[in-house]
Amino acid sequence: MSRKQRPFLVVETGQPVPSMRRHGRFAHWIRTAAGLSRGEAEVVDAQAAEPPPHGDYAGILVSGSGAMVSDREPWSERTADWLRDAVHDGAAVFGICYGHQLLAHALGGEVADNPRGIEMGTVELQLRAEAADDPLFTGLPERFQAQATHVQSVLQAPRGAVLLASSALDECHAFRFGEHAWGVQFHPEFSAGHMRGYVAARRQRLAEAGHDPAAIHAGVRAAPDARRVMRRFVRRARRHG
Repeated sequence: MSRKQRPFLVVETGQPVPSMRRHGRFAHWIRTAAGLSRGEAEVVDAQAAEPPPHGDYAGILVSGSGAMVSDREPWSERTADWLRDAVHDGAAVFGICYGHQLLAHALGGEVADNPRGIEMGTVELQLRAEAADDPLFTGLPERFQAQATHVQSVLQAPRGAVLLASSALDECHAFRFGEHAWGVQFHPEFSAGHMRGYVAARRQRLAEAGHDPAAIHAGVRAAPDARRVMRRFVRRARRHG
């Protein structure tokens, strides 16, 4: 079977907040945003199942989660070990939010609560100079919008990783490790509607943290450049796997 015919694997590390589950699971959001048909993606629930064997997929996409990487839950640590092996075996990997943090942790980075606090809503990302030569970020505007919702962050990227983007609250919004693995703290699979739903669901937490939920909700915008990053990953994984 050629690499182009192999499916992508979506590793679900959690599920949307309850009020948003009527729109499907994270795997559905990711598959749709990545431009993959049903037959082009397989799904594994990391909390309920052992990770699958390596080598059978065009690429691996790891979802977000309401869990915390720093809790070191057994399922999470097991998935981290699997991800580390997959990266060292040359697999194409794309981690989103929790998946980004888990990938960093798996490769020796540090993940913990962001000392700058919760980041939520449509945020502006700043590309670093290194992004100009990155296959997923090259040619994007120096500043672009992305959807974000997280409490923890990658405080120290893995040794040898290339930092690609930051926000006002998070220095490591994206990194590349080697030639085939990326982590992004933002959510390229979120539409503006998904983001508004999350802000509404987290309004009490936002208010308790000193934020204005109504203003964050009103500030949500579409983020096509962020989605473009994930679609570039899919194209690259098919071409170079």
